[in-house]
Amino acid sequence: MSNLLVTENVIKNFGGLVAVNNASIAVKEHSFTMLIGPNGCGKTTLINCCTGILKPTGGRVLLGGTDITGWTPHKIYEVGFVRSFQIPLPFLGLTVLDNVLGAMRNPGESPFRAPFQRSWVQEEEDNVEKAMSILRRVGLEKHWNLPTQALGAAQLKMLEVAKGLSSGARLIALDEPIGGVDPASADEILTHVSALKKEGLTFLVVEHRIDIAAPFADYIYAMDLGCIIAEGPPEKVLSDPKVIEVYLGKGAEAC
Repeated sequence: MSNLLVTENVIKNFGGLVAVNNASIAVKEHSFTMLIGPNGCGKTTLINCCTGILKPTGGRVLLGGTDITGWTPHKIYEVGFVRSFQIPLPFLGLTVLDNVLGAMRNPGESPFRAPFQRSWVQEEEDNVEKAMSILRRVGLEKHWNLPTQALGAAQLKMLEVAKGLSSGARLIALDEPIGGVDPASADEILTHVSALKKEGLTFLVVEHRIDIAAPFADYIYAMDLGCIIAEGPPEKVLSDPKVIEVYLGKGAEAC
C-alpha cells in the first residue's frame, strides 16, 4: 500500500512554545493509523496543521503526493481529507439524515436554472438514497428522522463519521472518537471504523483509550513534547520503554 498522507518535519510554534517539533508520519492507504500521547503533547495540533486549521511554521504536508501545506480547510476538504473534533458539532436544528445531506458536496441551487431544469429533483432523490446507505454503514439508519440532540454520545461520534463519508472523503482524521463513551459503545464505534477501512477508507485516529483502540490499529505513532518518540505496530510501540515512561507520567527526554 502506498502512503496517502505524509508529514515531513512539521513544526508548529505559538510564540516561544514549540507545540509540534519536526513531526514526520506516513499514513498508508486503507489503514487505521493511531496517534497517541499524553494531553498537550501536540497530537491535535499536528492534525490541525494537516487539515488547514493551522498553518505549519515549518515542514510539509503531502496528500497523495500533492503538497497541501498551508491550504485552507475547505480546499483540503474538497480533495477528500476531512476531520472530526473531540466534541461533535452537528447541526442541532436538523435531523440525522439532514446532517448527512448537508455534508454532501453539490453545485448548489440556482433560482435561474430551477424553472428550466428538473435534474435537481433527481439529484435530491439520489442524495437521500446515498445518505441512507451511509447511515446503514455506521449503524444509524434507525435514527434517520430524529433530531441530533436525541442521539447519545456514541451515536453523535458515528454521525461525524457519516458526515465524512457523505463528503466523499478518502482520508478521515478522528479526534478521540471513543472519548466519553462506555466500553461496549467504544468497541462498536471502532468495529464500524474497521469495517469502513476494509471498504477502502483510510483513518488517522487520535485516541487516549489505547487499551480499547490499539487492537484495531495497523500502525501507531507516539508523541511527547511535540516529537514523535516511537512508531510501529501496536505491540512494538506499546512495549517501547519511552512510551511506557510517558504514560507513567515521568515525561520523555527532550528530542
